[in-house]
Amino acid sequence: MGISHYIKEIGRGKDGARALSREQAADLMGQVLDGAVTDLEMGAFCIAMRIKGETDQEMAGFLDATHERLNKLPDNGRTTVVLPSYNGARKLPVLTPLLALLLAKEGLPVLVHGTATEDKRVTAEAVFAALGTAPAHSAPLIQPGEVAYVPTEVLLPGLKALLDVRRTVGLRNPGHSLVKLMNPCAGQALIVGSYTHPEYADAMAATFALTGAHALLLRGTEGEPVADARRCPRIEAFRDGQRDQLQAAQEGPLTALPDLPKDTAAEVTADYIRGVLLGENPVPVPISLQVEHILREAQHHETSSHAH
Repeated sequence: MGISHYIKEIGRGKDGARALSREQAADLMGQVLDGAVTDLEMGAFCIAMRIKGETDQEMAGFLDATHERLNKLPDNGRTTVVLPSYNGARKLPVLTPLLALLLAKEGLPVLVHGTATEDKRVTAEAVFAALGTAPAHSAPLIQPGEVAYVPTEVLLPGLKALLDVRRTVGLRNPGHSLVKLMNPCAGQALIVGSYTHPEYADAMAATFALTGAHALLLRGTEGEPVADARRCPRIEAFRDGQRDQLQAAQEGPLTALPDLPKDTAAEVTADYIRGVLLGENPVPVPISLQVEHILREAQHHETSSHAH
């Protein structure tokens, strides 16, 4: 079949491009994920979508194709918290592993999935390795109180290949949004979606609403799903697609700064996280608030799904 007829629709520039239907988008993404397209088609698709931007219908279609193909984690009977970790640390330490471990300490099963999309950043995977958590080689059954780090290629090799296009083309593509929206669990899950730029907040919110997702959405730390340790972000919940603001963004100048490590290196970050878990360092307030919101949402979800 090929995807050239789709590229013709989406590739006519910012004003001439036409949006695909959900079904067309699912067909296109399915071929991309199956490795059925040439490198040239793959590059053309990524650049055309970058210029045009994705509609919520297209994103929903891309998710449909992805969910059909994912190696899903087995149902553990509980709500698994899903933390997509793809941006890593640039200026601030990557504290996604801290968030994951604090949630597990409260008895939740936690999945962190990710891959390095840029070479210069410190990844959550590197911090987990420094903490003694090795990446999973297959989709694990995560028990309550456990954290698993699962590389993207374990969930879906075609998705890792799509993300890797960035290394050649130098631009983000729909894959970078997909991984922050998808549900890799066969059972109940709470997806913690994060964005860096406000326009992505609107796009992600529209997709969560359209697909009836159960998710939280916040402006993350440098694109990671963990609240900025220095300032409380706005946090919104999506329950079967219904949107609800849980926390307003903290306004005004910062009065007190948490004592974070100055170095973003994996070993240094791991030491800081160990200190927090042992009670030697305080949990930064924005992260402890985020933990409370996630706990409440997970409990709310389990109560309402048992009621149905």
